[in-house]
Amino acid sequence: MNAVVDKPFRTIMIQGCTSDAGKSVLVAGLCRLLARKDCSVAPFKPQNMALNSAVTIDGGEIGRAQAVQAMACGLEPHTDFNPILLKPSNDTGAQVIVHGHPVDHMQAAKFHDYKKVAMAAVLESHSRLSDNYRTIVVEGAGSPAEINLRENDIANMGFAEAVDCPVLLIADIDRGGVFAHLTGTLELLSASEQNRVIGFVINKFRGDIKLLESGLEWLENRTGKPVLGVIPFLPSFFLDAEDAISCEQQLSDNGEVLKVVVPVVPRISNHTDFDALRMNPHVDLQFVSIDSPLPLADLIILPGSKNVLEDLKQLKDHDWKQKIDKHLRYGGKLIGICGGFQMLGKKLSDPLSIESSTGTIEGFGLLACSTSLQPEKRLKQVTGGLSKELTNRLKPSDGHKNTGLIRGYEIHCGITEYEHFNPPYFALLENGIEEGMINTDNNIIGTYIHGVFDEPSGCKAILAWAGLQVDSGIDLNLIREQQLDRLADCLSEHMDSRLIEQLCSNETQSQTSSFQ
Repeated sequence: MNAVVDKPFRTIMIQGCTSDAGKSVLVAGLCRLLARKDCSVAPFKPQNMALNSAVTIDGGEIGRAQAVQAMACGLEPHTDFNPILLKPSNDTGAQVIVHGHPVDHMQAAKFHDYKKVAMAAVLESHSRLSDNYRTIVVEGAGSPAEINLRENDIANMGFAEAVDCPVLLIADIDRGGVFAHLTGTLELLSASEQNRVIGFVINKFRGDIKLLESGLEWLENRTGKPVLGVIPFLPSFFLDAEDAISCEQQLSDNGEVLKVVVPVVPRISNHTDFDALRMNPHVDLQFVSIDSPLPLADLIILPGSKNVLEDLKQLKDHDWKQKIDKHLRYGGKLIGICGGFQMLGKKLSDPLSIESSTGTIEGFGLLACSTSLQPEKRLKQVTGGLSKELTNRLKPSDGHKNTGLIRGYEIHCGITEYEHFNPPYFALLENGIEEGMINTDNNIIGTYIHGVFDEPSGCKAILAWAGLQVDSGIDLNLIREQQLDRLADCLSEHMDSRLIEQLCSNETQSQTSSFQ
């Protein structure tokens, strides 16, 4: 096997042969492994396109995956970890977020021309991280072999060339065709980019490694590049998804189960809100297509959306007003989160076409409020608890005497005005500000807070309101920490130890490139 690399380095980049090849997970695992070795390490993704995001400690917005990678490093999320975030609002356009804050809504062609400006922001963030951390583990986007996107690239090899860093290529063997993925991707790169690739990682391997060895030998002989890791498939592995919706769950074999339905609107965002429910053995969580019949449910949750007016229109076109009304008549409960909260009001307008050209649309009319989208986005981490009003509505037998703890974040452009006083759902503990709504019939809640189910006590109280009486708190943060340690243990066993030693090296990087 060839040497890993012939010089120390401070930045390494993980690029994938396809989307969902395992880049985010590998970066998170390497970050946790290095952090456990007392290496000063930070994650970085130059450009991310995702609708799952998180609010940072410096009051900005980054991709959810980078927030989890920051946790792996023992760091608070920061906008420098993901300087360019694209949040699609339709098939050809997206909101462009630079250093945590929106700068414009651009069509794809316009952003292509904007990449030179975006690269300056990317290099600025990378420079600041280089001044503060020994090692930076970088995640690419999509594949470096997407020929139509290579000009002015800032997400993959364009960035690697600009900062002169080595690259690992990762491919998912579970999809099939792993050797074609790796050799094909390598051969579509330029000569200097090929030289920059120091090796391969094969992800999600199942079975006897001896049966793979002949293929690994062929790959190394064919490319002259070493295989630096064969990562086994990890059953029941959980980390927050960058964008794809995961439906995996394990239900309790006995005891009470609450049936929860989430309609998957076309521009669903921050569906990681429901991970704590998906991991809860007493919750049967179903993501359903909006054109499907509504399954039997105790609770419907309308999720966040990057294009609230258009998604509301889609729900109406597929008879969700009638479905929700019937659900409520039969004793079901309803929660709207962020965009879903806005949909529950009487009217929703976008006078400046921030997300849509629809203008104004009637909401479901279930809460006495109306929302207007405005240019300035509210980005805030919040800590609070259930309001006294909601706590009082829990039955005494529920055993929830205290206000359940809520930790989450707000990401929205909407300003919601209430038509008359309605008892608030949450009261933020930091300054006593009341947020959200609960209706007088005690069966509908609206809130702007993402992550309302993540804290065990708050989740337990909300699920009790929805009808679940068993002890149902799930500590999602503890699960994340356990899974990151599990992943780091796996990489420690199955990645080339010399690569880890290089990443932990205290030597500084030479200014003379040896990858060209």
